[in-house]
Amino acid sequence: MQTNFTAEQLADPHVAEAEQILRKCVHCGFCTATCPTYVTLGNELDSPRGRIYLIKDMLENGRPADDQIVTHIDRCLSCLACTTTCPSGVDYMHLVDHARIHIEKTYKRPLANRLTRNLLAMVLPYPGRFRFALKLASLGRPFAGLFDRVAPLKPLAAMLRLAPAHVPAPSAMAKPATHAAEASRRGRVAILTGCAQPVLDPGINEATVSLLTRLGVEVVVPAGEGCCGALVHHMGREEQALESARRNIDVWTRTLNEGGLDAIIVTTSGCGTTIKDYGHMLRLDPEYAEKAARISALAKDVTEYLATLDLPTAEPKGLTVAYHSACSLQHGQKITMAPKLLLKSAGFTVKDPPEGHLCCGSAGTYNIMQPDISARLKARKAKNIESTKPDVIAAGNIGCLTQIGSATGIPVVHTVELLDWAYGGKRPRSLDRYPAA
Repeated sequence: MQTNFTAEQLADPHVAEAEQILRKCVHCGFCTATCPTYVTLGNELDSPRGRIYLIKDMLENGRPADDQIVTHIDRCLSCLACTTTCPSGVDYMHLVDHARIHIEKTYKRPLANRLTRNLLAMVLPYPGRFRFALKLASLGRPFAGLFDRVAPLKPLAAMLRLAPAHVPAPSAMAKPATHAAEASRRGRVAILTGCAQPVLDPGINEATVSLLTRLGVEVVVPAGEGCCGALVHHMGREEQALESARRNIDVWTRTLNEGGLDAIIVTTSGCGTTIKDYGHMLRLDPEYAEKAARISALAKDVTEYLATLDLPTAEPKGLTVAYHSACSLQHGQKITMAPKLLLKSAGFTVKDPPEGHLCCGSAGTYNIMQPDISARLKARKAKNIESTKPDVIAAGNIGCLTQIGSATGIPVVHTVELLDWAYGGKRPRSLDRYPAA
């Protein structure tokens, strides 16, 4: 794609990076076939190619974002299916990140939209606030239908519907501690506690620590780490995202220096994609650039790390698992086979649902901010998964688990919970009707 940026514009390293990304696009349109919003809406401007045109026009002319570009960029799920499809290697992820930062700096959103985004940024990254908000949601749930009738309040209705009826008690596993290896020690890792996941499903990290320690891996839950910054990063609030990144980098660097680390284990793939990008996010920070790159290199999805441990083949479980490959795992981190191979070795029959490349519509806060599009993607995903007639659905991202779980009666669990169970751990509660292995 030909660009026409001035030398003055290209003096900004962020604009220079965007220009290099834009130049790689050859207008081929392959991305439209795998873009969930284009497949759903049929609008060229809701495809990666269309958004690239809008971003190019905005940046080249150095103008503030307008209603049109905000509408179509906001509809982007950042699922990154386009990057998997693109034959030219267009780095759409960092281009749309830059566009969102530009939008945040130059566009004043309608009041209701601003308030909703502020509320999400103030609550979701903080487990205590999030837990309190979920408990309050039970009081507001009866009003969800009323809010649905007023367009600016639809996100509030979506929030209330997504809130679980029961909030699990806080897990002791989320507290700073070192969990010793039960077998002969073969590794030492840190684990991301996270923000939303330990509130919605603390059993995921519990299963991870249980499995890893039985396999001989020491697991450290460091003091002081928090939200990875993904939520505000995708809102274009870059300084807040970088603040979260720097805090976690300091914590993990200290842990690394104290006793070494083989990996930083992440059990929410959306967080993993962001942490693996810390090196890029902080590449211009002279104090953090090197440390950030080191932390990004250490970050591993739990299945990515488990695949290095050569787990034994287990007896067949007699259960069919539909494996939902989270976009942040298959497109963001390019991890596709490891989770399925691990499940097969653990004794499960694994099915790939049709259209596995398409997003389920969760995408962080997308199912709140774009509830109509999200609902259509959710229904499509649930239908495809159910067509495989599984006993259980496995996924590696809490957003996907929540989204898909709200659309089907089939049990939905994290991949690591099934692996922990298969290798001697607790049976996931949602599988109580099945006999213990």
